[in-house]
Amino acid sequence: QVQLVESGGGTVQPGGSLELSCAPSGYIPGVWVMGWYRQDPGKSRDVVATITKSGGTNYADSVKGRFTISIDNDKNAVFLHMNSLKPDNTAVYFCYGQLARTPRKDYWGQGTQVTVSS
Repeated sequence: QVQLVESGGGTVQPGGSLELSCAPSGYIPGVWVMGWYRQDPGKSRDVVATITKSGGTNYADSVKGRFTISIDNDKNAVFLHMNSLKPDNTAVYFCYGQLARTPRKDYWGQGTQVTVSS
Protein backbone atom coordinates (compact mmCIF):
# COMPACT_ATOMS: atom_id res chain seq x y z
CA GLN A 1 0.00 0.00 0.00
CA VAL A 2 2.64 2.52 1.03
CA GLN A 3 5.25 3.07 -1.62
CA LEU A 4 8.17 5.29 -2.43
CA VAL A 5 7.40 8.01 -4.95
CA GLU A 6 10.03 9.63 -7.15
CA SER A 7 9.86 13.01 -8.82
CA GLY A 8 12.15 15.36 -10.70
CA GLY A 9 12.93 13.34 -13.80
CA GLY A 10 12.75 14.82 -17.24
CA THR A 11 14.72 15.72 -20.32
CA VAL A 12 17.84 17.83 -20.11
CA GLN A 13 20.67 18.77 -22.46
CA PRO A 14 24.16 17.38 -21.94
CA GLY A 15 25.92 19.35 -19.25
CA GLY A 16 22.67 20.21 -17.54
CA SER A 17 21.41 19.34 -14.08
CA LEU A 18 18.45 17.65 -12.47
CA GLU A 19 17.44 16.86 -8.92
CA LEU A 20 15.52 13.71 -8.16
CA SER A 21 13.41 13.45 -5.02
CA CYS A 22 11.87 10.45 -3.31
CA ALA A 23 9.62 10.10 -0.29
CA PRO A 24 7.13 7.53 0.96
CA SER A 25 3.48 8.04 0.10
CA GLY A 26 2.53 7.38 3.70
CA TYR A 27 3.96 6.12 6.94
CA ILE A 28 6.74 3.59 6.88
CA PRO A 29 8.99 2.48 9.70
CA GLY A 30 12.42 4.03 9.73
CA VAL A 31 14.98 3.06 7.13
CA TRP A 32 18.69 2.64 7.63
CA VAL A 33 19.77 3.03 4.03
CA MET A 34 18.30 4.64 0.94
CA GLY A 35 19.58 4.94 -2.56
CA TRP A 36 19.11 5.45 -6.25
CA TYR A 37 19.40 2.76 -8.90
CA ARG A 38 19.19 2.91 -12.67
CA GLN A 39 17.89 0.46 -15.21
CA ASP A 40 18.17 0.34 -18.98
CA PRO A 41 15.80 -1.75 -21.10
CA GLY A 42 16.72 -5.42 -20.96
CA LYS A 43 19.48 -4.85 -18.41
CA SER A 44 19.91 -5.21 -14.69
CA ARG A 45 19.13 -2.57 -12.12
CA ASP A 46 22.42 -1.04 -11.04
CA VAL A 47 23.30 1.12 -8.09
CA VAL A 48 23.97 4.80 -8.69
CA ALA A 49 24.36 5.99 -5.11
CA THR A 50 23.41 4.95 -1.60
CA ILE A 51 23.35 6.75 1.72
CA THR A 52 22.89 5.57 5.27
CA LYS A 53 21.04 7.55 7.90
CA SER A 54 24.38 8.25 9.53
CA GLY A 55 25.56 9.89 6.32
CA GLY A 56 27.79 7.26 4.78
CA THR A 57 27.68 7.36 0.99
CA ASN A 58 28.67 5.18 -1.93
CA TYR A 59 28.67 6.21 -5.57
CA ALA A 60 29.09 4.37 -8.80
CA ASP A 61 32.45 5.27 -10.32
CA SER A 62 30.77 6.78 -13.35
CA VAL A 63 28.98 9.47 -11.32
CA LYS A 64 31.56 10.34 -8.68
CA GLY A 65 32.14 14.07 -8.57
CA ARG A 66 28.99 14.82 -10.55
CA PHE A 67 26.11 13.40 -8.50
CA THR A 68 25.35 14.06 -4.84
CA ILE A 69 23.00 11.99 -2.71
CA SER A 70 21.40 13.34 0.44
CA ILE A 71 18.84 12.14 2.97
CA ASP A 72 16.17 13.67 5.18
CA ASN A 73 16.05 11.34 8.16
CA ASP A 74 12.82 12.77 9.57
CA LYS A 75 10.89 12.20 6.35
CA ASN A 76 12.62 9.03 5.11
CA ALA A 77 13.28 11.02 1.96
CA VAL A 78 16.26 10.82 -0.37
CA PHE A 79 17.51 13.14 -3.07
CA LEU A 80 19.93 12.89 -5.96
CA HIS A 81 21.39 16.06 -7.40
CA MET A 82 22.84 15.36 -10.81
CA ASN A 83 25.28 17.77 -12.42
CA SER A 84 27.14 17.67 -15.72
CA LEU A 85 24.74 15.15 -17.14
CA LYS A 86 25.84 12.97 -20.03
CA PRO A 87 23.81 11.04 -22.60
CA ASP A 88 24.84 7.75 -20.99
CA ASN A 89 23.11 8.87 -17.79
CA THR A 90 19.82 8.34 -19.63
CA ALA A 91 17.86 5.67 -17.78
CA VAL A 92 14.94 5.04 -15.49
CA TYR A 93 15.98 5.91 -11.96
CA PHE A 94 14.47 4.02 -9.04
CA CYS A 95 14.37 5.07 -5.43
CA TYR A 96 15.20 2.43 -2.81
CA GLY A 97 14.93 2.12 0.93
CA GLN A 98 15.49 -0.70 3.38
CA LEU A 99 13.88 -0.85 6.79
CA ALA A 100 16.09 -0.83 9.83
CA ARG A 101 13.82 -3.29 11.60
CA THR A 102 13.77 -7.04 11.05
CA PRO A 103 12.81 -8.25 8.52
CA ARG A 104 14.77 -5.79 6.42
CA LYS A 105 11.98 -5.05 3.99
CA ASP A 106 12.90 -3.39 0.70
CA TYR A 107 10.88 -0.49 -0.68
CA TRP A 108 11.10 0.61 -4.29
CA GLY A 109 9.62 3.46 -6.25
CA GLN A 110 8.01 3.14 -9.65
CA GLY A 111 10.88 4.89 -11.38
CA THR A 112 11.35 8.24 -13.03
CA GLN A 113 12.74 8.74 -16.51
CA VAL A 114 15.87 10.81 -17.00
CA THR A 115 16.76 11.60 -20.60
CA VAL A 116 19.93 13.48 -21.52
CA SER A 117 19.81 14.55 -25.14
CA SER A 118 20.75 17.47 -27.33
